Amino acid sequence: MNNEVWNFVQKHLGYSDEEMERFKSDPRNAHVVMKAPELMSKTIVAEVVESHGCNSQHKVGDSFCLDGAGNLISSLCPKRMCIYAVSALKHAVFTANELMYAGVDPNEMRFKRTGCFDVGLECGGWGRVVMEVRIEDRKE
Repeated sequence: MNNEVWNFVQKHLGYSDEEMERFKSDPRNAHVVMKAPELMSKTIVAEVVESHGCNSQHKVGDSFCLDGAGNLISSLCPKRMCIYAVSALKHAVFTANELMYAGVDPNEMRFKRTGCFDVGLECGGWGRVVMEVRIEDRKE
């Protein structure tokens, strides 16, 4: 990998020269950095597929959109976002990233549904939101 890429990563992460040498010494980091352009050309979409009694009013069809690195793209998300729904996405987003790094289509993920931890009214909670994760090519 050329120095221009490494310099970008160092500046982006705010690493000292010593920290950057340690970062570069792990071959897994080089592999992830090489995959970054492909990953950043994707959007991770978590679409609400079930919702009932949601205090934040998330409805079926709402989508939480994240870039390939797992950052919410707020302009593509609902105006209000429930922290419990958003936090439930962490494992699915991590899995999608790992599959991309391994060269596997993340849309082949077997367990692609997740939801907020509220168990719903029938189980003593308030509401229930279930989301299904997919990866799409980034729309400019």
